[in-house]
Amino acid sequence: MHRFHISPGAANREEVTLSPEESHHALRVLRLGPGDRVTLLDGAGVEAGGAIIAADKRAVRVAVRERTVHPGLPCAVTLVQALPKGRLMDTIVEKATELGAARIVPLVTEHTVSRPDEAHAASKLEKWRTTAIEAVKQCGNPWLPHIEAPVTLADFLRREERFELGLVASLQPGTRTVRTVVAEFQTRENRRPARLAIWVGPEGDFTLAEIEMLKTAGVQPITLGRLVLRCDTAAVALLALALNEVSG
Repeated sequence: MHRFHISPGAANREEVTLSPEESHHALRVLRLGPGDRVTLLDGAGVEAGGAIIAADKRAVRVAVRERTVHPGLPCAVTLVQALPKGRLMDTIVEKATELGAARIVPLVTEHTVSRPDEAHAASKLEKWRTTAIEAVKQCGNPWLPHIEAPVTLADFLRREERFELGLVASLQPGTRTVRTVVAEFQTRENRRPARLAIWVGPEGDFTLAEIEMLKTAGVQPITLGRLVLRCDTAAVALLALALNEVSG
């Protein structure tokens, strides 16, 4: 069944009008019309099933027939991702959304090549949010991740956000596996973490000084094996490993 994104809370209505973009996709791309069944996702955990009752050049209207409220994942995972070159961030956002990341924070680091100015950053942010919407529609994830504007490492750490566990992919000595660190937390707290941050560096990795800053903030270096992974591969690998351990 075809999925469409709607604004949070809209699924509580008896009738929903799709946005111009979603209406165009339904009419011109998918060639849907009155009577066709569709699924609506509000990005806040609500999935609604319904049928198109009207479709014209201006909008598509859907009658909502059933609703399902999905609980969030047991652990809210924030991906703090150093900005890569080119369009790799689009891929990272897409895969992180499919895997179930709750939040994505693009990071500017010493080795970051892509350093968008304010206007360019706003454009990129809109593109990433559109990418995330397309990803939830593709995979059926009822939760849309919150994506923030790019921030420097120092500025993010100055926020002093509290995570129950922080993990950074590192090629330096003294790393441990995700399983070991999560098991240690579970033994100590008698539960799995509910708020987790994972950090992935850019091409060239975090500098030694940046790794020390993260360690001082309580973030633990994690190994992803002996091979050197591209930053987009590392993001997917660390997200998958972490989510598997905290959601098992």
